[in-house]
Amino acid sequence: MTNDLATIAQALVSGGRGILPIDATPKTCNARFIGFAIAPTEENRRAYREFVVTAPGIDRYVGGMTLDHEAMRQTDADGRRFVDILRGRRIVPGVTVESGSSPLPFSPGETVVEGLDGLRGRLVEYAALGAGFAKRRATFRISEVGGETPSDRAIAANAHALARFAALAQECGIVPILEPEVLAEGDHDIARCADATERVLRRLFAELAEAGVALEAMVLQPNMVAPGGASSQRVETADVVAATLRVLGTTVPVAVAGIAFIAGAEDDRIARERLCSLNKTMPRRRPWPLTFSYGGALQQAVLAAWGGRSDRVLEAQRILVHHAYCSGLAACGAYTVKVEDLLETFAVPIAA
Repeated sequence: MTNDLATIAQALVSGGRGILPIDATPKTCNARFIGFAIAPTEENRRAYREFVVTAPGIDRYVGGMTLDHEAMRQTDADGRRFVDILRGRRIVPGVTVESGSSPLPFSPGETVVEGLDGLRGRLVEYAALGAGFAKRRATFRISEVGGETPSDRAIAANAHALARFAALAQECGIVPILEPEVLAEGDHDIARCADATERVLRRLFAELAEAGVALEAMVLQPNMVAPGGASSQRVETADVVAATLRVLGTTVPVAVAGIAFIAGAEDDRIARERLCSLNKTMPRRRPWPLTFSYGGALQQAVLAAWGGRSDRVLEAQRILVHHAYCSGLAACGAYTVKVEDLLETFAVPIAA
């Protein structure tokens, strides 16, 4: 089974393809719809997901698509399950397994992920529905004053929960994707982000080893090392790349199948520039495939283009595939903002 899972994990992150998350819960999806004057209905959520999973050419740049609990059971207008459509296009379908978080005792302002009770049963159900991977997220906040958080207690509690999830996922025949995100909120500088990210990843991989998780059959989905969104520090792409590679190099075992970076609070273009630069470094400094898991800003652009109108589906799909293509270029070390601008100017066809 481990060999099969390793093959799936490699398919998610190799060949310049990445992961596209469309895993917003119905509540979150409805809130986004309202912002674009789209009726917040189940049918509109289904229609939106349908044109995403069927977008012509998207399979060239996306190796995995993360769905939510509702989307795992939805079908297109012809009754074909989204999961089956994705598998037919060589895109691995996956699901976000989230049950929220709760305040961590004696650690003001910090949280710990919940939902381990009954998790095995849910993973078995998702595997039966066709999920090839499952994602779980834990967040860590850096204090704006002093250096109190993330605390060792919060790091240990969340790392243990993520490791237990990963072990259960592999036991159930699903590739775990772990997202230990050091949040970009705050005024911290790049050095403090590096310190927090290193502490989180070091403890996470210690817990994964203790839990017996097969590293070649998992994907890491971390933040890049960069200053907080409210920081006055200005850094170059080279600074972020150097700090990120140093942290990854000292914490992430070579055996890990791949790393799919989240954009976090970064503009997608900035995230792509940084990913591209990472992929231009010497191979010995990046022994894992380095790719993307970008969704936030992309979904906003796609929803704005669609507006809930059937006659705007093709334009929304064009924008979707354009963003995926540019991210794929970054995963191959071939992206530039100039290329992205040219592609937008000439409106490259979605199947190109």
